[in-house]
Amino acid sequence: MAKIDAKSEVTGSVWKILKHAGDTFAEEDVLMIIESMKMEIPVIAEAAGKVLEVSVAEGTSVNEGDTVMVLDLT
Repeated sequence: MAKIDAKSEVTGSVWKILKHAGDTFAEEDVLMIIESMKMEIPVIAEAAGKVLEVSVAEGTSVNEGDTVMVLDLT
C-alpha cells in the first residue's frame, strides 16, 4: 500500500470529478479535470489503485500544488 497525495499541477477550478472515494482506477485513468484559462487539464493516475479521499468539490478553486485526492496505489 502506497498512500500518496494527488496534487493539482495548475491554478484553476475543479471542473469535473470522475473518480470518487472508494473507486478503483487503472494506470493513466483520468481522475478529475481542472479548468485553467479555458483549458481542461486532466489529473491522471500514475499507477493503478483506489481513491481514499477526494479533497475538493466540483467548482472549487485550487492552486498549483494543492492536494486534490488521496490515493492508495497498488
